[in-house]
Amino acid sequence: MNRNPQFGSPFLLGFDHIERLLERTARAAGEGYPPYNVEHLGAEKLRITIAVAGFAADDLSVTVEDNQLVIRGKQAETEDRQYLHRGIAARQFLRSFVLAEGMDVTGAELKHGLLAIDLERPQRESLVRTVAIKKDDGLPSGNGPDTQA
Repeated sequence: MNRNPQFGSPFLLGFDHIERLLERTARAAGEGYPPYNVEHLGAEKLRITIAVAGFAADDLSVTVEDNQLVIRGKQAETEDRQYLHRGIAARQFLRSFVLAEGMDVTGAELKHGLLAIDLERPQRESLVRTVAIKKDDGLPSGNGPDTQA
């Protein structure tokens, strides 16, 4: 694995998952079907709309797998039809989006050939924690004031 020197910095402790996240995002960027929109709905809400004309709700699945939103579509081929021209593809697809920590999928709706998936990031409370510092009294261990030598 060719490591990115930025993530090898001693100041970026525990950020290995970001490197994996960037690799996953780069792989997903090459997907072109089906087309989609991402809308900002205000505050911390987003909507992904995917063009899935010809797919029924039973042909689609929406899952969240390890901070990744995965949309799959699979249509059953009907053998009993004969086409003179076939311009509408009945193909399966997989479209994935990497989600930020804390991002929740709040719902999905199929309407007029468009699958809308709503996402929201709930407001996190700011957490401040004080870490206790152990004091060194300068004496060797076991030779405290109550011990006799």
